[in-house]
Amino acid sequence: MNTVLTILLVIVSVLLIIVVVLQPGKSNGLSGAISGGAEELFGKQKARGLERILHRTTIVLAVIFFAILIALGFFL
Repeated sequence: MNTVLTILLVIVSVLLIIVVVLQPGKSNGLSGAISGGAEELFGKQKARGLERILHRTTIVLAVIFFAILIALGFFL
C-alpha cells in the first residue's frame, strides 16, 4: 500500500508542477508588479477558457496531493 501511494504521489506531483508552470503570469516583470498590482487587486477579472481549466485542475491536484500525503502519514 505504501508503494502504491508513493507512486501516486510522484505522478500527482509531476502533474501539479506541469499545470502550475503552464499557467500564465499575472504580471510581466518588475513594472507589472509595481504598476499592475492595483488593477489586479481591484479588477476582479475572471479567468476564461484555458485559464479556468488550469486553475481548477491545480485545485483538484493540490487536494489529491494533500490527501495522499495524509494517507501516507497514516500508513507509515
